[in-house]
Amino acid sequence: MRLWKRSAATVCTLAISVSLMPAARARAQETGPDALPAIRTYKTIDGVELKAHVFGPPPRDLAPRPTLVFFHGGGWNAGSPEWAYARARRYAAKGLTAIAIQYRLSDFKTITPLDAMADTRDAIRWIRTHAKDLRVDPRKVAVYGWSAGGHLGLSAMLFDDVRTDGVSAAPDALVLLSPAVSVSSSGYLRSLLLGRAENAAISPADHVRAGMPPMIIFSGDQDVVTPNGAASRFCAAVKGAGGRCELHVYPGVGHLLTRKLDRESQEMGPFDPDPATMADTFEKADAFLATLGYF
Repeated sequence: MRLWKRSAATVCTLAISVSLMPAARARAQETGPDALPAIRTYKTIDGVELKAHVFGPPPRDLAPRPTLVFFHGGGWNAGSPEWAYARARRYAAKGLTAIAIQYRLSDFKTITPLDAMADTRDAIRWIRTHAKDLRVDPRKVAVYGWSAGGHLGLSAMLFDDVRTDGVSAAPDALVLLSPAVSVSSSGYLRSLLLGRAENAAISPADHVRAGMPPMIIFSGDQDVVTPNGAASRFCAAVKGAGGRCELHVYPGVGHLLTRKLDRESQEMGPFDPDPATMADTFEKADAFLATLGYF
C-alpha cells in the first residue's frame, strides 16, 4: 500500500494554526470555537518536551470526564497537535475532556515510527496516571486518530509494552478516519523504519486478536493511500475475533474523505474533505461513543 508522504512545510486544510499568545491564555480551559488548551508536558526525551494540549471542562467543574485523545496524521513525519484543535474543541463543548498529543516525527535519520508508537503509549499512560488532575475517567479513554494517527492509536493497544506499575496504554475505544491498518508492504514505511523493525511487526492487520476495544472506522471508497479494501478486511478480522468494529464507507471520496481524487493530491495534500461526509462521520462517531457511555 502507499502511505501519505509530505513535508512539514506543506499546508494541510485539516490543520488549524493557533498561536498561544499571553493575552489569550485566559481562554484556556474554556469551551467554544476560540478555546485554547492548557498545554502540559507529558514526556521529556533527549531534551525535547512532548506536549499534551488539553481542552478540559471549566476549572469549577471537578467531575471526571470521558476523554478523547487525538493523534494527527501526516505519514509519521509531519503534523502537530494544532491539527486536531477543531475536533478537540467540538468534543470539549459536548462535555468530554479532549487532548491533542504531540509525538516525535520521523526524520529518515534517527527518529522512526517506533518512537511515535512509544510516545503514544506514554501519552495515554500519562493521562491515566494524572486522571484526577486532568479530571479524566481513566476507564473511558478513547482515541481519535486519522491516517498515521489511526495506526498509532491501534498500535497502543496491539503493541502495548506492559509496565510493572500496571498502567495500560490501550485505549478503551477507537474512532479511526482513513487509518493505516495494513502496512506490511509499504516501501515508504520501510524507509522510515531504518531497518529497526520489519513492517509486519507493526502492521495492525497482522496482529488482530481477541479482546480488542470497540472501534468505528470511516473510509473513502476512492482512497489510494490507506485503501478501503484494507480497512474492510481489517474490520472483518476484528469481528471474526469477537470484537466490535463498525465500518462506514463513503462513495466518491478519497483519503481523509477528500474530494480531490488524483493520486498526487491524496498522497501529498492539501485535502478537500467533503463537508457533508465529514458531518456524517461526526454524527456516527457521536452515536458510537454514546453507546459506550461517553456522553
